[in-house]
Amino acid sequence: MSKDKIDYLMIILIVLLLGIGLSMLFSASYYHSEKIGKGPLHIFNKQLLFVALGAVAMIFAARVPLAAIRKTIPLIVLGTMVFSLLPFAPGIGKEINGARRWVVILDYTFQPSELIKLAVVLYVASILEKKADRIDDPLNALLPPFIIVFIFSVIIFFQNDLSTSFFILFIALAIFYIAQIRLVYFAYLGSLIIPLGLGLLLTGDYWRNKLMTFLDPTRDPFGMGFQVRHAKIALEQGGFFGKGVGMSTQKLGFLPEPDSDFIFAITGEEIGFIGIFFIIVLFALFTFRGYVLSWKSKDKFKYYLGFGITTTIIVQAVMNMAVTIGLMPTTGMPLPFFSLGGSAMLVTLFMCGLLINISRSRETQGGVFNG
Repeated sequence: MSKDKIDYLMIILIVLLLGIGLSMLFSASYYHSEKIGKGPLHIFNKQLLFVALGAVAMIFAARVPLAAIRKTIPLIVLGTMVFSLLPFAPGIGKEINGARRWVVILDYTFQPSELIKLAVVLYVASILEKKADRIDDPLNALLPPFIIVFIFSVIIFFQNDLSTSFFILFIALAIFYIAQIRLVYFAYLGSLIIPLGLGLLLTGDYWRNKLMTFLDPTRDPFGMGFQVRHAKIALEQGGFFGKGVGMSTQKLGFLPEPDSDFIFAITGEEIGFIGIFFIIVLFALFTFRGYVLSWKSKDKFKYYLGFGITTTIIVQAVMNMAVTIGLMPTTGMPLPFFSLGGSAMLVTLFMCGLLINISRSRETQGGVFNG
């Protein structure tokens, strides 16, 4: 591998998204920091720590041979599974808003489901490449990885995180699809997953109320409908050019979670339609470039891995934006590079490092943007 193969366009896109994301996080979080009596930079500084750790993780992931990382995948899967059970442990797990998704270590909270996203992509990419010659044998190639992914999905579900539970199933199925697993097997899996999902939505009070409030926000205007209503107000007030960075009013106690779930709304309020359009273009270029780099690799593991990473990042971004503009029920899905959350930032930057690694080790030269 030589340095001239590094995809500098991908690095530029990552730096731009991260830079804009940190700027918006600072603006969206300083009022919240002051409100909890910690000073205006408290939340931002905590996130900066994870950005620094994530940068180290990204450099590590970009430079370590993928073959070495692949050898550790069984340990990563096992360790992640153990870690994902810790939120249920008394004294270690932390419950927030009725969901027990967090682990507290040295006054820092970590969300194991973020690590699960990475573990699932690594594991599914590795196992499908290993069994590429038996891809038409569902019991051999499809069932083992699906069982592991399903176990992760069940663990996340019992943490009261239905959206992430189904999200990792979707990512796994997306990788199955590009591995050219026969469509009839997707029909079999769908016949199991879809009724289960509908049953959970219709029988669970919490998720049923979420769905009903999404369909009619006035049903619960001061509860579940409150966030989406004020997110739309923020976007409307931003208009075409925005109020200016730091000038949002919705972050001043009106819009809950302005620095995490609804940071896209604050972004739209401050930099307007023109600003969020530029951000969407950056995400689109990131996605396109990620898929191009993956497709260029003749190694199926790298292809599946790059595709899975790119899909994981962009689908989260699309879901977060869709919730903000009222096209989806609230999911709690972060906006990559923007939302507050150390675990998500660490995993996202590590994944970006793997994409850069794939660009360094691709067998073919050139590309869509660099000829």
